[in-house]
Parts: sequence; C-alpha cells; structure tokens
Amino acid sequence: MLVQVVKSKIHRVKVTGADLNYIGSITIDEDLMDAAGIIEGERVQIVNNNNGERLETYAIPGPRGSGEITLNGAAARRVQKGDTLILIVYAFMELEEAKNFKPKLVFPNEKDNTLT
Repeated sequence: MLVQVVKSKIHRVKVTGADLNYIGSITIDEDLMDAAGIIEGERVQIVNNNNGERLETYAIPGPRGSGEITLNGAAARRVQKGDTLILIVYAFMELEEAKNFKPKLVFPNEKDNTLT
C-alpha cells in the first residue's frame, strides 16, 4: 500500500511578488528549493497564513540567494506581496518506508526568505 506523506516544507516565507500575466506556477529561490529537496515542476501546496487560502501549483526555480517567492498566473490573485506562506510538498511511499521517513523542513530568515 502507498501512503502520501509530507516530503518537505518551507515554513513562513514572505511573498515577494505576484505576476498575473505569467503562464502559471510559483517561483521559488533555487537555494530554498535545494534545501527542501523540491525539483522544478514538482507540485507544491501553498498555505497562505494571512487569508487562509490553500492552493496547488508547480515549482519553478528563481535566482539563487534572492529570496524570491512569486505567485504566477491565476495564483497571483490569491496572495498579496508580504503575505506569509507555508509551502508543502508530498510524496507517495510504501507504508513501511513512510513510518521511518523524515521530511526536509526549511525555516528561512523571515525578513528576506534567505537561508542565512
């Protein structure tokens, strides 16, 4: 049996931009993606702490060290610059593997979304 568990989480990042005219996705500083083990195109659940919105889209890498967290396309309507988000990625695993699996948890600097 496969179960779905949290693979990784980026906790409390600030929205740096919202681009309604982009095709779609969330742009995430590539350093944050690496730290959380998120790959380009991977599904990301977005939880907006400011308004309670939850949505899903896919990740695209942003410039390293930039702290960029930009919601693109229709998702841009669900956030405002400065909103605090939690980004969660899930994975399917065999039940026994999932029992011992430890997700990657990333706690960036809340001022600028960097890993410093």
